[in-house]
Amino acid sequence: MTEFRLLGPVEAWRDEVQLTIEGRKPRALLAALLLERGQVVSAEKLIDRVWGDFPPDSARTLVQTYVWALRRALGDVIETKPAGYRIRAASAATDRDRFAELTAQGHAAATDGRHAEAAALFTQALGLWRGPALGGIGGALGVAAAGLDEERLAVMEQRAQAQLGAGTPVDLAELRALVAAHPTRERARTHLMQALYRAGRHAEALEVFAQGRQALADELGVEPGPDLQALHVAILRAGGDPPEAEGEAGGERGEGDPAAVPVPALLPPATADFTARARPLAELVRHLDGAGGDAASTPTALRVCVVSGTGGVGKSALAVEAAHRTAEAYPDGQLYADLSGATAPANPEEVLARFLRALGRPVPDSLHERVDLYRSTLAGRRMLLVLDDAGSEAQVRPLLPGAASCAVLITSRSRLPALTGAHRIELDVLGPAEAVALLARVAGAERVAAEPAAARCIARLCGRLPLALRTAGARLATRRHWTLRTMVERLSDEHRRLDELAVGDIAVRASVALSYEALDDGARRAFRLLGALGVPDFAPWLVTALLDTDACSADDTVERLTDAHLLSVASGGHGVGLRYRLHDLHRVYAAERAAAEDTPQLLRDATTRALGSWLWLIRRHAAAAPSGELEMCAHYTTVRAGAPVAEDPAVWYESEAAALVAAVERAAALDLAVPAREVALALGSSSFGVANRFEEWWRTHDAAIAATRRAGDRSGEAMLLAGLGQLRYSQDRYAEALTYFEQARALVEEADDLRSLAVVLAGTGSVHREQGRFAAARAALSRSAEGFRVSRDDAGLGYASRLAASVDLEQGRHEQALTTLEEAHSAYRRLGSRRGVALTLRTTGLVHRALGDHSAAERLFEQALGMLRDLGDELMIAYTLQALSKTRIRLGTATLPPLLDALAICRAHHDPLGEGMVLRTLGEFHLAAGRPGQAAGPLLHALRVWEPLGVPLFRARAMRDLAEVRETQGAYAEATALRADALAVFTELEAREQAESLVW
Repeated sequence: MTEFRLLGPVEAWRDEVQLTIEGRKPRALLAALLLERGQVVSAEKLIDRVWGDFPPDSARTLVQTYVWALRRALGDVIETKPAGYRIRAASAATDRDRFAELTAQGHAAATDGRHAEAAALFTQALGLWRGPALGGIGGALGVAAAGLDEERLAVMEQRAQAQLGAGTPVDLAELRALVAAHPTRERARTHLMQALYRAGRHAEALEVFAQGRQALADELGVEPGPDLQALHVAILRAGGDPPEAEGEAGGERGEGDPAAVPVPALLPPATADFTARARPLAELVRHLDGAGGDAASTPTALRVCVVSGTGGVGKSALAVEAAHRTAEAYPDGQLYADLSGATAPANPEEVLARFLRALGRPVPDSLHERVDLYRSTLAGRRMLLVLDDAGSEAQVRPLLPGAASCAVLITSRSRLPALTGAHRIELDVLGPAEAVALLARVAGAERVAAEPAAARCIARLCGRLPLALRTAGARLATRRHWTLRTMVERLSDEHRRLDELAVGDIAVRASVALSYEALDDGARRAFRLLGALGVPDFAPWLVTALLDTDACSADDTVERLTDAHLLSVASGGHGVGLRYRLHDLHRVYAAERAAAEDTPQLLRDATTRALGSWLWLIRRHAAAAPSGELEMCAHYTTVRAGAPVAEDPAVWYESEAAALVAAVERAAALDLAVPAREVALALGSSSFGVANRFEEWWRTHDAAIAATRRAGDRSGEAMLLAGLGQLRYSQDRYAEALTYFEQARALVEEADDLRSLAVVLAGTGSVHREQGRFAAARAALSRSAEGFRVSRDDAGLGYASRLAASVDLEQGRHEQALTTLEEAHSAYRRLGSRRGVALTLRTTGLVHRALGDHSAAERLFEQALGMLRDLGDELMIAYTLQALSKTRIRLGTATLPPLLDALAICRAHHDPLGEGMVLRTLGEFHLAAGRPGQAAGPLLHALRVWEPLGVPLFRARAMRDLAEVRETQGAYAEATALRADALAVFTELEAREQAESLVW
C-alpha cells in the first residue's frame, strides 16, 4: 500500500522508500485528490484547486498530463471515471487518517478522565506533522490547508489541557510559541497561564495575561473573555489552584451573550406518512436525548450519529423524524443542511455561511474564519445539527461543532468510515410487514386491509424500498377507482423496472422512473425542465415560467409532483411563501429525461422564460426602492412580467440567491448570452452589490462573460467587465477594479456608446478617488456626469455628481462641491431613490463639517442616518455613524457606542476601508478626550488595515493624528517624521490639508 503524507510537504512512500513526485502542480493535484479520497473529483474541480480563478487555457490537458505523470510515479492508484478522477481508497493511506484516529482516541481517553494517556495520544498525533499542511502549496488549496492547520492547533491546545489535568509537565516553550503566533487564541493563553502558575512563576503568568489583553485590544478592540479574566483574578488572589477555564470544560464561548444569539429552527417538515423504522428510530432518539442532557455532565467528545444506506431507503425521513422528536432536548435550536453529496456536493463554506446567518453572525471570507466563528458560537449551547446526504468526511468535518453540548445527525450513502467515534446505523430495505404498513399509510388502511395479498405483492414488486412504495401508494391514493390488484398488474408489466427496483442505486433510478411515467404530460414536462435548470430549490411561480402557463395550473402541477414524492417542501418561507426542491437523484434523472425527450431549443426557451421572470422581479424591486448605484444595463430585453413580487426584497434575495446563481450559470452553459448577461448585470446593481454578496456577484458575472464572449457581443462584454470592476471596487481591491474598467473602456470606445462610456468613467473615477488621484478622478467623473446628462440617466448622474463633489471636497473646493451636490440631490429625487438622497445628504454634511459649520453637518448626518435606518442599509449606516461621531468630536458631544457599532458593522461586511475610517475616528475620539495613549492603538490598526488597499490620503491623515499622539508622549523626532510624511502625501495629491504646512 502507498502511504501519502499531507501533514507537511506532500509526499508518497512505499516500503519505506519515498517516491519522486516532480513539480508543484502535480503535487497540488495529488493533494486535491487525497483530500477527497474515495470520491470522484471532476476535472473542473481539480482545475479550480490547482490554479484557482485564473487557470491556463490548456488546464484540462495539463490535468490529464499530471495524472499520467502521477501514475508513472505512484502506480495505478488513480482511477479515471466518467465524471473525473478518484484515488483508490483501498490502496492509499494518509497520515491525516492516522492523525484523526489518534486524536479521536485522545478525546475518548480525556472523556474517561485518563489524562496522561490522552496527552500521550495527542503527542503521538502531533508527531506526524512535518511542517505546514500540504507544504504551503497555497492557492485554491490554501483553505483546505488552513483547515488542517487549525486541527493541529486545536490538538496542541487539547494536549496542554490533558497535561494539566494529569499534573504532568507542560511544554512551556511550545505553548509560548503557540501564543506568540496566535495572540488572540484565549484557550492557548489560558493553558500557558495555568502552566506557569503551577510552576510557581506567578509574575510570568500575569504578564502573559497583560500581553493577551493588549493583543485583544489592539487587534480586535475587545477585552479578554470571562474565562481568561477569572483565571487572572484567581492568580492575583494566589489562593490555591486556579480554576479551570470555561473553554476546558465546555468549549470556548462565542462572541457576546448566548441569550443574544437567535434560536434557529431549520428542520424541514417531518414526513406525514412516516412509519416503521421503530428500532433505528428508538436508537437514534436514545443517542440524541443522551447528547442533549445537561452540558456540564456530558462527555467532552461531540456526539455524532451517521445513518447510511442506499438512495431512497429512507435515511432523510428517519433523520428528520428523530430530530423533531428530540428537538425539545436542544432548546438553543436546530440547524439543517442538504449537502447534496450524491450529485453536486455543497461547498462547506457556503453551508457555514448559511448557518452563521441563521445564528445572527457575520460571515467571514475564509473557511478557516467561518469554522472558528461557527464553533465559538455553538460552544456551550445545546443545538442539534442535521447534515443530510453528506458526500464525504471532508465535506462534513468543517461543519462539526466543537462543543460536546451539541449533537450531529448525518445521513449519507457512504458509511463515512473516517468519522471515528460516530454511532452508526445502516438502513436496509423495509421488512415485509413494515413495507405493507407504509403502503397502508399512503394509500389508505381500509384499501390495504381489503386486499392483503395484493398489498404484499406490491411491496415485493417495489423491492420494499420506501421511495418506490410511497410512489405506488401516492398513485393509489389519487386514483380511488383503482384496486390494489390493478396496481399489481401495472407493476408486473414493467419487468425491467421491477428487476432494478430490487438492487442498489439502479433501484432508485427505477423507482423514480416509475413515478415519472405515472405523471400526466404537463407534470412530466415540469419535472424535466426543473431538472434541466438545476436550481437547488424554487418557488412555485418558476414552474409558471418554465411551462409558460398560468399560476393556478403551475400550482396544480407542483402539487401533483409533490404527491408523487418527486418534489418535497424545502421551507415554509418566512415572508416568501413555500419553496420546493427536487431530491438530488430526482434532479439527475429529470435532467437525463430532458436531454432525451426535449429539443435543445425547447430547453433554451424555457430557461429564457425563467430568467426573464427573475429579471422582472429584480427590476420591480429596484423600481420600488432604487439603490442609487450605477445601472450597468440601460435596457433589458428578456423581462417576462407576471411573477409575484415579494413584500420584503431582502428576504426574497436571500431565499432566491442560490437559485439565481445556478440559473445564470445554466443559461450561460446553454449559450443564452443575453439573458445571462442581463440578469447578472441587474443583480450587480441591486441587492448583490448593496449587500456585499460578493461570491454570487462574481459567479454570475464570470459565467455570463464567458457566454457573451462566445457570442461575440463586445458591448455586453464591456458592461460585464465594468460590473466586475464595480465588484472589485466594492471589495476595496482597487488595482484589480481599475484593470477591469480599463478593459471595459477599450470596448465601449470602440462601440462609440456614450452611456456605457459614462458608466465605465464613473467606475474609473471612483477608483481614482479612493487612490487619491484627484485630477484623474475629477476628469473622469465630469465626463461621466455629462454622458449621463445627455442620456437622461438620473441614477448615473446622481452617482457621478456625488462622487465628483467628494473629489472637490478633498481638494478644498467647497462651494463647487455644494453646487455639484445640488445636482446629485435633484437627480436622486427625480429617480425616487431615498438611498441616493441619503448618501448625498451625508456627503453634503462632510462639506459643511470641512467648512467648520458643525451644527449644520450634524443635522444633515442625522437626517441621512434616519433614512438609511429606514432602508436597512447597514454598511452606509456605519459610514454615517462614523461621520456623525467625527462631527460630535468637534462639538464635544461624542460618545463611544456609536463608533463601536460602526466598527462591528464594517467588520461584519468585510469592508476594510470603512473599518479603517472608524478606527481612525476612534483614535481622534481618544485624542480629543485627552487620552493619547488609548488613541495610538486604533490609529496604528487603521494604518495596518489600509496598507494593502493603496489609499495614501487616508493613511496620511492617520499619520498626522499619530504625530499628535507621539508629540504628547515626548517622541518629538517621530512626530516630526510622521508629519513630514503626511505633508508629502497631501502636497503630492493636492489635498486640502496641504495648507496645514503653514501652521506646522
